Formats: sequence, C-alpha cells, structure tokens
Amino acid sequence: MEKKLPTIKEIAQRLNISVSTVSRALHDHPSIGLRTKMQVKKLAEELHYVPNQTAIFFKQRKTYTIGVILPNLREEFFSLATSGIEDKAFENNYIALMGQSHDSIDREKTLVETMQKHRVDGLLVSISKNTSNVDHFQSLLQFNIPVVFFDRVPDVPNIHSVWCSLYHSSMEAIDFLIKKGHKRIGYIQGPDTLSIKNERLQGYLNGLKKNKIVHDPSLVVSSDFSAEGTQKAMDQLLALKNKPTAIITFNDYVALDAMQYVRKKKLKINKDLAFVSYANLPITHYLETPPLASVEQFPYDQGARAAELLFKLIDQKESSESHPFENVVLNSELVIIGQGK
Repeated sequence: MEKKLPTIKEIAQRLNISVSTVSRALHDHPSIGLRTKMQVKKLAEELHYVPNQTAIFFKQRKTYTIGVILPNLREEFFSLATSGIEDKAFENNYIALMGQSHDSIDREKTLVETMQKHRVDGLLVSISKNTSNVDHFQSLLQFNIPVVFFDRVPDVPNIHSVWCSLYHSSMEAIDFLIKKGHKRIGYIQGPDTLSIKNERLQGYLNGLKKNKIVHDPSLVVSSDFSAEGTQKAMDQLLALKNKPTAIITFNDYVALDAMQYVRKKKLKINKDLAFVSYANLPITHYLETPPLASVEQFPYDQGARAAELLFKLIDQKESSESHPFENVVLNSELVIIGQGK
C-alpha cells in the first residue's frame, strides 16, 4: 500500500494545536513562540513533511516557474544563453522550464500552449527560423503572462526584447576583409522565412558602399542552416565566373559547414577563401584553421538581461501600472581569431 504523505493537519492533530498555528510556525511567523516553532519543526522533520507547493502557488498566484523556448540547445550559443537565464532564475528563486522548437513553427506553437497550461509566470523566446509572425504568443497576454524575446527577435513593434546589434560589427567585418585585400566578398545569410532584424545584411551592404565597392547581388545567397543548405549556397558562390575571395557567414555553424565543403574542394581556408562569421563560439578557437574573425554576440549576457527584464515584468504584474515596451540592445564586437593572407 502506498504510504500517505504527512500534512499540516496531521501535525496539528498530534500537537493539539490549530492548522493555522502550524502554518505560521513553519514560516517563522513572529506571533508564534519559539517553543511552539521548535515542536512543529521537529515533528515535521520526523514525519518527513514536504509543503504542498501546488497549494502555495495557488494562494500566491505564482508558480515560480518561467518558460524558455529556443531553437536548439545543441547549439553552443543557446546553451550559453540558457546559463545566463538559469543563473538569474536561481537568484530570483525561480526554475526555468525549457522547450526546443528545433526551428519548427508548429512545435513552437505547441510549446507556447504547453507553457500556458503549466501557468508559467513569464516566457523567454528566441524564435524559430520559420516564424513569420508572432500571433501565437498573443494568447499569453490574456493570461497576463509577459513575454520577452531575445537574440532572434521578431521585427515587429510593441514587444519586449533583448538583442545584440550587429550592424557596426558587420561594417567592421567588411573593413577588416578589405584591409586583407579582399574586394569580392560573399555573404551567406539565413533563410528568408527568418523574420528578424537583418542587421548583418544591412551592415554588409553599407560596408561595401562605405569602401566604394559596387554591390553584386549574386554574392548574397541563403542557407537554411543545414549542412546541405550551406553546401548549396557555397555551390552558388563558387559557380560564379568572378568568384569571391572571402565569405561572411550568418553564424559559426554555417561557417563550419562551409569550411568543410571548401576542404572537400581541395581549397585552402583563409588563403584561397577567407571566412568571417558571427557568434564567436569557443569551439572555433580550437580549430586548426578557424575563421579569420567572428562577431561576439554575448549570449550569456543576452540570456541574463532577458531574464532580468522578464522578472521585472513579473513583479509589475501585481500592480495596475502598464509597463512600456522595453528594447534592450547590446553592442557586438568583432573578434580576430585566425590568420590569413
């Protein structure tokens, strides 16, 4: 037979005191004497009493849980961002409920519904590559669940967000490559379905303009972030009559797939074809031939700042004041890694 869990009522009956007295004693209420507190806590320990968190949550109207939806935890970028989120959650006595969309819009929608059913107190989201709008997050507002988007932030108004500006670093990447002698610079961007602020492309185009280099549209191709998608993008660039001598990739993972493709073509990385990427993931620094440079996007800081903003919104839920939409922007940094011509 399954052993019945001890309750506050059982403790009260054994000590011949009221349930409310037991509850106050367990919470060190000043109205309860020291002797009673010690008796209650001693018996609670002997009975292995565990507070009924569901009842506590119901009373306080909080679950002390936040939801986190992101594309893929296998990516080091999102693992680092998650560390920042969990550290801030721990500081605020919260736990984080994780969900991976795996870049599927349907899975993302299901996760939103699941987080809502679990009554999370707030939600942090980095959207999937296939998220073209954020209508499925609107239902959370009906339940007074605040949402903060981070890193992959949808390019729509009236949202809370934390992201890293890549515009100036993208222009610096062009300057850097031109100083290395490159004038035919390709760019592998993300899929067209990814509805985020496209500062990479804007910086790329304005960087060329600044250096008086005419933009060739054939040098801008797309990858769906898969190895096969990146290979197709590389096929397009290397099939050009006037091939690029350097390529900027959407992130380090795209760069790794592109560089693997280059090796198969018997070309020398950063000599025959130079690379610059985004994210500056630690793994790239261990490569024998890493990209020449990568743009640091501070994933841990993005996660931590997004969590801080979310906890502020959660605290303000108890007041009737409306909070203006907040847009926190961090500055990226071009980090030189490898050596090339």
